[in-house]
Amino acid sequence: MNKDIKKTAVIGMGALGMLYASQISSAFRPDSVCFLADQKRIERYGKMTFTINGTPWSFPIKSPADAEPADLIIIAVKYNALPSALETMASAVGPDTTIISVMNGIDSESIAGKCFGDEKVLYCIAQGMDAMKFGTDLTYTRSGELCLGTRINGQENRLSALTRYFDSAKINYRTESDIVKRLWGKFMLNVGVNQTCMAYEANYAQVLAPGTLYDTLTGAMREVISIAQKEGIALTESDLESYIELLRTLSPEGVPSMRQDGIAHRPSEVEMFSGTVRRLAAKHGLSVPVNDMLYEKIKDMEASY
Repeated sequence: MNKDIKKTAVIGMGALGMLYASQISSAFRPDSVCFLADQKRIERYGKMTFTINGTPWSFPIKSPADAEPADLIIIAVKYNALPSALETMASAVGPDTTIISVMNGIDSESIAGKCFGDEKVLYCIAQGMDAMKFGTDLTYTRSGELCLGTRINGQENRLSALTRYFDSAKINYRTESDIVKRLWGKFMLNVGVNQTCMAYEANYAQVLAPGTLYDTLTGAMREVISIAQKEGIALTESDLESYIELLRTLSPEGVPSMRQDGIAHRPSEVEMFSGTVRRLAAKHGLSVPVNDMLYEKIKDMEASY
């Protein structure tokens, strides 16, 4: 049986990194969780005051030189930052460390597995939260849930240890028998909602209203369904409908992470969304006009910053 999880390290002080670090810190002790960061970030963060729903928060932050092997590492960075994050966290990965990624996309687990060993990396999908972070301030009304599953045979004990830990920390989760389909479903949703909200500078209510934005949202998602089916993943129109219903439960004025990047004039994750869709479409000889349009529109927006 995998040993109990006691020490957690988080890499990425974005919305989800702060959300899960605060839940773990509240459930146990402040020193039960730390962030990992390079020295420049540590110095910058030391001058900042972070808040969560208006309450000031502080977290221990360790450099790679000071990090000890963690029982659990949560990767919560943007896609563009994943390579440097893997370098930063390397010293905190021990033989018994379990790694999960709350990143968007469909390949962060395989990238981390190649780096540290597939046996250490479980599948994890974060969904249903409306967390937004601007500057140092995180706000949310829904903490959502994590969907968990094994990636390879022999990970059942790791998954069991993780679910016991989340039970103790009161972190919402569910285990999935078909976690790969769930991963692709969340990817489908993000390809639609993240990109449509960014491209049209819109919130959830605006993209869900009938019209051009809604047609773009669902059109981009349907292109993912076509690719998924070519990849052997049984996504269907009913999956699309269930994810649209999930969107309707979020704060109408809220916006997804990509729109938050656009507001802050940060580089977006467009390569992870329509960039991936376009590459896979080319592999299968499929046409993806909605994602082509979104890719070009978002690239133009970024070039104007």
